Amino acid sequence: MSRAYRFILAVVALAACGEGVEPKAVVETPVAKSDKQRLTPTATRAQLEALARDNAAFAVDLFQAIRSRPGNLFYSPHSISLALAMTYGGARGQTEAEMAKALHYALPQGALHATFNGLDQELARRGKGAAGKDGGKFTLRIANALWGEQTQSFLPAYLDLLAESYGAGLRVMDFQGQPELSRQTINDWVAQETEDRIKDLLPKDAVRSDTKLVLTNAIYLNAAWKEAFDAAATKPADFTRGDGTKLSVPTMNKTTRAGYGSADGWEAVELAYDGEELSMVLLLPAARLEQAEGALAPAVLERVLASLAPAEVELALPKLKLESDLELRPALEALGMKQAFASEADFTGICKPSLVISKVVHKSFVVVDESGTEAAAATGVVMGPPSATMPHAVR
Repeated sequence: MSRAYRFILAVVALAACGEGVEPKAVVETPVAKSDKQRLTPTATRAQLEALARDNAAFAVDLFQAIRSRPGNLFYSPHSISLALAMTYGGARGQTEAEMAKALHYALPQGALHATFNGLDQELARRGKGAAGKDGGKFTLRIANALWGEQTQSFLPAYLDLLAESYGAGLRVMDFQGQPELSRQTINDWVAQETEDRIKDLLPKDAVRSDTKLVLTNAIYLNAAWKEAFDAAATKPADFTRGDGTKLSVPTMNKTTRAGYGSADGWEAVELAYDGEELSMVLLLPAARLEQAEGALAPAVLERVLASLAPAEVELALPKLKLESDLELRPALEALGMKQAFASEADFTGICKPSLVISKVVHKSFVVVDESGTEAAAATGVVMGPPSATMPHAVR
């Protein structure tokens, strides 16, 4: 895999509670949490595998909706799916049906949330005792939280669902009187949960005096390779960008035994992290990037992943640092999730009268070098009354 193209990386399933550095202080807010405890996972292996496939299918569909952005692209479809799954728990009628189709939520509501709970706790057990990047401890952490206007009532059954399946409480905020302080408080929480890698998730126009609810997810990963690259072997090499131009970048090199496969015009290599319970899969197209991107579909990704088998691989991998900042409403609407953003939205499973989604924002960060990977992502879903709907915006 000596050729190189524009990098398109997606953290498809990073969700777990793990160890991190000493937390920073954030503004304390009252929590209107259900008295329900997080449930012991009941999802079957078949349900977990089905959810993983569905999440991967959503990842590819979302990629097709946002790939026209210039430059590099990095995002966490799992973070996006989790934040929207918490929102979906209160969706009803056509709003629910459109979200299920766009987000590939094939499981029924009850089974879906139980399976997300099972996936989270399955991943939380991985990486125990493994090393993190730069000599620290392995960390794979997820955090979910809801932030609700103090004058707004929320249905007890909805709060129970979030507590039981997502370990999330609703933090009481004064959006009406202090929208800017509320925005800063939420952004500070996200920064803490992502070791300061994700800052200012919610832009200044996201939280207003009529905001009623904000749902947030944050993910952080710090993992060492099972076999580190030799820094002495890192040398400048040509990197071919999507537009065909080349530039010289520091490129890591090694010959190693790893998972390798090919299918449908793609080559793939799988690099294990320390502990061998998580890995990174890198895809390289045989055709020009734009042509290969357009042909990428969920079934293609499945066949590429199924082709992986142990092999001796000569690998040249550029060191990289990527950051992305996305406003996802246009992409989600393009996938068919339209009513959730319209005045007809039906989220009466959250509260009555219904709220509407005014904004879905996502930020992500990744560094890949000789020692391993550090990555973080966060997603925010902002909701208000039907009058709070905002025009399209792409950041």
